[in-house]
Amino acid sequence: MRIEIYDTTLRDGTQGEQIAFTAAEKLQAAELLDSLGVDLIEGGWPGANPRDSEFFQRARALKLAHARLAAFGSTAHPHSQSEQDANLRALLAAETEVVTIFGKSWTLHVEQALGIGRDDNLKLVEASVACLARAGREVVFDAEHFFDGYRAAPDYALAVLRAAQAGGARRLVLCDTNGGSLPEFIAAATAAAAAAFPQARLGIHAHNDCDLGAANSLAAIAAGARHLQGTFNGWGERCGNASLCSLLPLLELKLGCATIGRERLRRLEPVARQLSELAGVPLHGRLPFVGASAFAHKGGIHVSAVRRLPASYEHIEPEAVGNRRRILVSDLAGRSNIQEKARELGVELSAPQAAAITEAIKRREHAGYELEGADGTLALLMARHTEAGPPPFEGLGFEIVSRYAPPPAADRAGEAAALWAEAPGGSSEARVRLRVEGELVEAEAKEDSGPVAALDRALRAALAAHYPQLQDVVLSDYKVRILEGSRGTRARVRVRVESTDGRRNWVTVGVSDNILEASWEALLESFACHLRPANL
Repeated sequence: MRIEIYDTTLRDGTQGEQIAFTAAEKLQAAELLDSLGVDLIEGGWPGANPRDSEFFQRARALKLAHARLAAFGSTAHPHSQSEQDANLRALLAAETEVVTIFGKSWTLHVEQALGIGRDDNLKLVEASVACLARAGREVVFDAEHFFDGYRAAPDYALAVLRAAQAGGARRLVLCDTNGGSLPEFIAAATAAAAAAFPQARLGIHAHNDCDLGAANSLAAIAAGARHLQGTFNGWGERCGNASLCSLLPLLELKLGCATIGRERLRRLEPVARQLSELAGVPLHGRLPFVGASAFAHKGGIHVSAVRRLPASYEHIEPEAVGNRRRILVSDLAGRSNIQEKARELGVELSAPQAAAITEAIKRREHAGYELEGADGTLALLMARHTEAGPPPFEGLGFEIVSRYAPPPAADRAGEAAALWAEAPGGSSEARVRLRVEGELVEAEAKEDSGPVAALDRALRAALAAHYPQLQDVVLSDYKVRILEGSRGTRARVRVRVESTDGRRNWVTVGVSDNILEASWEALLESFACHLRPANL
């Protein structure tokens, strides 16, 4: 069974909180989605904002290998003629082969939101679709609030679909716009629509307000829908849309349906991650199939079993969706976890070494370290128990001086000048001392961005002569967590630093009741990790 995949990440997905793309980023995203093999890409609402207008103008130059672009909009304004309606004219001006418009199918919206009669709405739907079809566009009709409409007045909801079909719509999409329906009802309403329109291609557009977006989509497909709309990573309004990251593998691997093909499915996780990077938001770790935790194992029994027989605790092979198995270590870890994680990092441990590392991890976790997500710190801990000789460098200490003076009020500028030798604002100076390959090295740096930035620059200056490759290391994330909030400003803190050299990423942690000491530890370990050949 072939299911047509319609991606609405670039339109409905961007209505989600914190999700935003520039026009250039939307063009890159469209190329990514095309490379994955989706059939239709909804690019946005032309005329609604300058970004979407620019996207459609520049998208004419895209060389898509598989997907077709769709412009999105609504039916005409109730009090305008279709041919003169500004929204429909903007859709035509986008020059996409496919156009998607939504219309009201719930009497509540027809009578109270639009404020028109039911028959007038049917005429509006048919005329709007016909206007686009006459212009040579392939029309997808999204029946907004279809399931709420079907619950309230089933005959009228079906009449709206009939009007769209009469106007020339090639696809009739049933939308659970509020995301409040349950799978049994979705299946029954979709089956009724399939019986009423046996020649039409029915679609499903589900939202995730009840955490049922994927389940409702599968229920609709089982009842006759052959066109699936969704977003990557489940982005979208409120709780999001049905996630294609879940639905594509469910359809391909669990139900045997044809979508993008199993070979392309192996690129699912990389594409999900790249789209997240374009949007500037992290890929949620607990997303099924593509999240970093989707195939992560922490319990000792699980790790021991999955090592011998992966299917015992994994419902599919991680590689089928481009992901990978991860072994987590913590104070709950047994020796099997440690040994398996060591192999993942390219280290072979003897039984005594594994026992010693296990105990060291438990002590560190008790002190506030969290190692299950800090492969860099974990690799260094293992190295200390397995490698002969001293580390390449050792941090001996640091000194930081920070100054800050707020901008003075206009009538007190002279007083501020008398108090401070420097102009108002902030600055930090860091001086560090290290032993690098047996040599004592000191360096200092000044930074307006704060003491941690100054510490980072001073460390780089101290190490640069011996390790010029460290110039490739970029601090990509820095987080501080308070471990004992009841102690107020005297609480212990955990600093988590994520670094990258453009090829790989690694995480290191430091813990102290002094945030600068914790940062010093995490930064030192970040640089040390880059110098190790281990598979971090």
